[in-house]
Amino acid sequence: MQQIASRANVMSSDRVNPIFGIIEWLSGDESHALDDAGLVRALGTRLTEVGIPVHRLTLHLTTLHPELVGRTIAWSPGEPVEIHDRERSAWRVFSGSPIFRAMTDREIVVVDANSEDADHWQSIDIFAGRRLRQLVVAPLCNADGPVSVAGFGTRNPGGFDPLDFEKLTRILPALRTACELRVLRQAELSLLDTYIGPMTAQRILAGRIRRGDVESMEAALLLCDLRGFTELSNRSDPTRVFEILNGYFERVIPTIGENGGEVLKFMGDAVLAFFPGHDKASSCNAALSSARQILSDLDRLKFAGLSLSAGVALHYGNVSYGNIGAGRRLDFTLIGPDINMLSRIQGVCSELKQNLLMSPIFNSASRANGLTMGFHKLKGFENAVELFGEGRVNDQRPGD
Repeated sequence: MQQIASRANVMSSDRVNPIFGIIEWLSGDESHALDDAGLVRALGTRLTEVGIPVHRLTLHLTTLHPELVGRTIAWSPGEPVEIHDRERSAWRVFSGSPIFRAMTDREIVVVDANSEDADHWQSIDIFAGRRLRQLVVAPLCNADGPVSVAGFGTRNPGGFDPLDFEKLTRILPALRTACELRVLRQAELSLLDTYIGPMTAQRILAGRIRRGDVESMEAALLLCDLRGFTELSNRSDPTRVFEILNGYFERVIPTIGENGGEVLKFMGDAVLAFFPGHDKASSCNAALSSARQILSDLDRLKFAGLSLSAGVALHYGNVSYGNIGAGRRLDFTLIGPDINMLSRIQGVCSELKQNLLMSPIFNSASRANGLTMGFHKLKGFENAVELFGEGRVNDQRPGD
């Protein structure tokens, strides 16, 4: 106890002690409740309040995301916080920079305005025109996974003095932990959204993961199927097939999301999506807008002279949404007679060589004023169903 008291007296007598409040804050609920911009703003303010001449504070948080390598958050006194989501293709601007070196070597990097690579790091968007005289870049190493980085820049002619540098290094473990929680949270959300969609992700994060957890909902339903895919995949190199599929999905998936829908399943070359809405008309109109845009985009899509076309089935109904599977391998899915109806309508698209077919309830709710395609006996349904189209004949490729 005497040694602890003695050490406390020593610490209280030097100028490092004020930094303990920042360490405690970084470890507490208040900082964890802030968004990224709020965290960086509050941290920068606290650092300047204890006398550290930080004129530029940046966090470079790496994450697991199919399109983004991470996010940069930058703060300077008296300015709005900047947020830059970094696409993978744009990450090369950091190659060879102090940020890249700190991530790779997992060691603190200190560079001055007259260093050999000054022109390089000072030309990066978050540092350009800042007249920084020194930059301290510290890796925030997680237990595993990607390394994030914190950058502290100053305009002081002599850079950070030794005590300022010591203060900054003192907060790094707490800052690493605060950032690691954010990175893990963001990675969790990104991966769930990417692989299962935002609505399903919210259900999982809310704890609704038991097999048999099912809810009923009404929604507009869309099933889009690429025409001639079986023939195409049988005679094409697998790499080319994936290239074509990705080009096709790039025209389908963003359009569905932009109209408020969610892709639930990829079934080979088919996409199953649903559009929950406040009312039947808005759901159906969102699905119809998606279908029309998808077909229009595919009309303009060419792969080395190859034209792509699709058949889209649209329906509105009540579906059961929930978990199926066994043991630790579960999946979210939609089931019910209306899903079966949607699948059968899609099959008729191929038979009639129609790009788009709608059920009577969908045609009425969306006020699409579709052209009648007659009554059709659908497998598994007792009564024939009148289907409606828009008169666009799909005669470019044979059906599957």
